[in-house]
Amino acid sequence: MTETLQCLKKHGQRLDLEIAKEMRVTLATVRQHLTALAESREAIVCKTIQFENGRQFEAWQGRVSGFVPPAAPGRKPKSKA
Repeated sequence: MTETLQCLKKHGQRLDLEIAKEMRVTLATVRQHLTALAESREAIVCKTIQFENGRQFEAWQGRVSGFVPPAAPGRKPKSKA
């Protein structure tokens, strides 16, 4: 479970498929780790549906709690309230 958390800290936000490939473990193992990390509130996990070449697949996306991804380049400036 610690290795999964370290992987998330290193990359910020990852799909379970990417974590399993990087750590060379089964997808079920990664999902168990993500579930345990979510229960201990060390990570945030959500289920996503993605399409690749017109083919649908489900994945879990995990990130470290408190991590906010950087803004995408090219966004308009925030309005002044």
